[in-house]
Amino acid sequence: MRSFTRKTLRTATLTALLVTVPFAGAYAGPRETALINQIQSVDTGIRAAMQANKLEPGEARDLRTQITQLDRAAQRAARDGTMPVTQYQRLLAQLDDVSQKLRAATGSAFLIGNGADGGYYPNGYGPNYPRG
Repeated sequence: MRSFTRKTLRTATLTALLVTVPFAGAYAGPRETALINQIQSVDTGIRAAMQANKLEPGEARDLRTQITQLDRAAQRAARDGTMPVTQYQRLLAQLDDVSQKLRAATGSAFLIGNGADGGYYPNGYGPNYPRG
């Protein structure tokens, strides 16, 4: 019988790691996966807006910080198992708020109103946004 040398054991361990690591996130449920995908989509939107010079650096930094915090929470929940519905709804609401801020800052938000009160406003915000 062949004995294991240190090199053989190290190779076997590395091979086992390379095989199992891609499956580490496979246990995330559909909610966690959808939330993580949506977070990545908003992050991509922030980066695209920065490249198009539609966001001030400070605004972009604030939005990226919020997205990073949401991503960490979602990744942690996915790693730990099933995310409770209340936590999912809270994270989704926070993500929606960041997404709405991005749309308002870039001028691509869905506008409501007829202009009679002084202008059209992004959906969900009043005439004093963003200073209100």
